[in-house]
Amino acid sequence: MIMQNIIQELTWRGLIYQTTDDAHLATWLMEKPRTIYAGFDPTADSLHVGHLVALMNLRRFQQFGHRPIALAGGATGTIGDPSGKSEERKLITKEQVEFNIKGIERQIRKFLRFDHSPTGALLVNNADWFSQFSYIDFLREVGKHFPVNMMLAKDSVKMRLENSESGLSFTEFSYMLMQSYDFVHLYKTYNCEMQIGGSDQWGNITLGCEFGRRIGVLPKHGQLHGLTSPLLIKSDGKKMGKTESGTLWLDPAKTSPYQFYQYWINLDDSDVERTLKIFTDLTASEMETILATHRSAPEKRIAQKRLADELTQLVHGESGLEAAKKATEIFFGGEIAELDDAQLGSIFADVPSKELPRDRLDKNLTLIDVLVESGLAVSKSEARRTVQQGGAYINNRQIKDTETIISTEHLAGESIMVLRTGKKKYALLRFK
Repeated sequence: MIMQNIIQELTWRGLIYQTTDDAHLATWLMEKPRTIYAGFDPTADSLHVGHLVALMNLRRFQQFGHRPIALAGGATGTIGDPSGKSEERKLITKEQVEFNIKGIERQIRKFLRFDHSPTGALLVNNADWFSQFSYIDFLREVGKHFPVNMMLAKDSVKMRLENSESGLSFTEFSYMLMQSYDFVHLYKTYNCEMQIGGSDQWGNITLGCEFGRRIGVLPKHGQLHGLTSPLLIKSDGKKMGKTESGTLWLDPAKTSPYQFYQYWINLDDSDVERTLKIFTDLTASEMETILATHRSAPEKRIAQKRLADELTQLVHGESGLEAAKKATEIFFGGEIAELDDAQLGSIFADVPSKELPRDRLDKNLTLIDVLVESGLAVSKSEARRTVQQGGAYINNRQIKDTETIISTEHLAGESIMVLRTGKKKYALLRFK
């Protein structure tokens, strides 16, 4: 079997920050299929955009003929990884961890191919093996091999000890021992020889490589490997996937397909090329064609639209992409139909809204009244002029009759009415 050069691919995409063997790793990976893993701690019941880099990298390793393992941290998730954190994480209950794992496992399955072939992905939970350890056994079998001075030298530990008033608890200090054992366990069980992650995981990954060497599980001249990718930072220095309303989640119940799609549509030009490389399977020639077209007319946001299409379809499927595009059309004037309150609330999340008693419907409540009630007009005379000039819309349908009586037929969803004046001035009325 002829193996392709995955390192060359990842380098072109800007996805290599550090490796354990820059000179020989590409050749090692091309010798034969390898098993690679990345870990995902269930700190929430959904993954977010930050996790997508590792997921996409696992996906690419599988496409290049290697076997990916996605590890859900049922044990490590109860401890908390100090890497990249300035303060101690709040501990979550085992019950919450189990609930969170179910959520992230469903998402992981969307990205990898799970079958019985040699490259079929595996999904494992480290609670399955850590639950077999007693505290004494763990100290004897694992802790014995970790000099404290070596652990203190890791950046994740030094940063917390030097820059945090809260310091570092023994619980979080022990996290790297657990992650190191994960690596060795996966090597012994599945011949997993490589771990990947974000650049903040470098200390944990290299400690796992060293642990495998120290306990003598590797064959003569054998070696475990690690590879990290840069963290998702935008050109302005802010984390990618963070919005004014919070984190960009992969769960549609937390971040709707429309909100997800709009984030990428609105990405700055300075970030779009790098993001296309990270999050799509577009080839170099396809990428250059898109970017050349984009540069000729940047106001059309061609590159952003392709990124939004590719990524929304990958995360939310064809139906999610269609819903996101439909929502986008609606926000820019498309007629509103066949949407429920949840979808409308997502599309118009940042639009002013007001709640009115439902019994006001069908009782001489006029278009003029609702324009004033919603705040789209400051007075009835202004509202009347807006209607007469053709600038009043209910659910993006133009209404020209100033005497229009508002009824349940004017609701866009179960209880929501979408009002608009002019091209883009929206407001919602919720009839409860």
